[in-house]
Amino acid sequence: MAAHPVDEKLPALKMATSGLQHVAAMYAGVVAPPLIVGAAVGLSGTELTFLTGACLFTAGLATFLQTLGVWKIGARLPFVNGVTFAGVAPMTAVVAATKDKSDALPIIFGAVIVAGLLGFLAAPVFCKAVRFFPPVVTGSVITLIGVSLLPVSFGWAQGPNPAGHDYGSVKYLTLAGITLVIVLLLRRFTRGFVKQIAVLIGLIAGTVIAIPFGVTDFSPVADADVVGFPTPFHFGAPQFHIAAIVSMCVVMVVSMTESTADMLALGEIVERPADEETIKAGLRADTLGSALSPLFNGFMCSAFAQNIGLVAMTRIRSRFVVAVGGGFLVLMGLCPMAASLIAVVPRPVLGGAGVVLFGSVAASGIQTLVRAGLDKDNNVLIVAVSLAVGIIPITEPEFYDAFPETARIVLDSGISTGCVVAVLLNLLFNHLGKNRDAEDVTHPMEGGKDIADSAAQPAGTH
Repeated sequence: MAAHPVDEKLPALKMATSGLQHVAAMYAGVVAPPLIVGAAVGLSGTELTFLTGACLFTAGLATFLQTLGVWKIGARLPFVNGVTFAGVAPMTAVVAATKDKSDALPIIFGAVIVAGLLGFLAAPVFCKAVRFFPPVVTGSVITLIGVSLLPVSFGWAQGPNPAGHDYGSVKYLTLAGITLVIVLLLRRFTRGFVKQIAVLIGLIAGTVIAIPFGVTDFSPVADADVVGFPTPFHFGAPQFHIAAIVSMCVVMVVSMTESTADMLALGEIVERPADEETIKAGLRADTLGSALSPLFNGFMCSAFAQNIGLVAMTRIRSRFVVAVGGGFLVLMGLCPMAASLIAVVPRPVLGGAGVVLFGSVAASGIQTLVRAGLDKDNNVLIVAVSLAVGIIPITEPEFYDAFPETARIVLDSGISTGCVVAVLLNLLFNHLGKNRDAEDVTHPMEGGKDIADSAAQPAGTH
């Protein structure tokens, strides 16, 4: 009996090239979170390279866990894992609320460890409770993730140093604009593999164009070692602060919801439907990968939905292809020189590409909301209030200044507050009470069709 395409082992060359394609499709998404958080902490170029390499390394390990599996851990599907975008805003909120910035990363790592372990224990229950996170909730949260990250790209576009005299100069904004145009043209006029890596090509082209402007700095590559290892707890032993833990637990719930949607969608694409046991095993891999990631200085890991689109497009369904991609990620993490290449990219170039990258996340959330039934008053109210509450920290950063500093770690994250509000309002309007009008009730995530349709779109939230 022939092996299912998911379990098929392809010729070595095809495995390698297809695995690289998965890495190319996700690379920009993996390196963006450490760049954002590292910049907020004020890391040097060398330390930023280390953090980026650590995230590549841990993404590879998490992908191994998901594709190859161990015991009852791992969906054993062509499922790529990497640093989730959902954690960026809460992590930067932790950084902003921490007086001594050298403590920021240890606090984040401690919160991720606890959230990961709790998520691992909750995986069997979460499979059954996912009906409380329908598209109206996940769509609101994904939209907030994109909206929360867009100001980061705008800041990058204005230059590397907010205190510099040339911050926001025409030179920097022009570089950002050129990079944005390159990415858009590639997305419009190319096909296949080139189209998939348009953001990566845009970053490379923008970096080359920035050389005559005197903006490109190659010193991170010159200073980086060819071989290195992400030393455990390089930035200090993890610290456990309750407010940060609560914030990251909210992110974990969002991440597990998205991963469930992605598994259902991927199961349909590869013609091996994801049942409850598959989802449970996949969530265990996500959460265990996240809990182990801080050991090697990485952040919370989750599924990358853009790679699901790649599986659908190429029709290469082998999980071993994705495992090979995980191997490339590990190798890149063990080669600081390779990881340092992203540190060469000027901030304005990153800003131009970030408009597409982060804007796509918000657009994906809107696509999910369209399928959520916004013709129903209940759902309109849920979306309206959760988005309004989630946008408060973006438009009015000082809104919660009167609250205790520990509470602000959660409140200053629009994603965390928006998610909590969306879940509570969905319970109030769509689950509680006996006299509900059935036509006004959001249908739970059941059967896989609706969730698969929404998850098939690139969430980028990872």
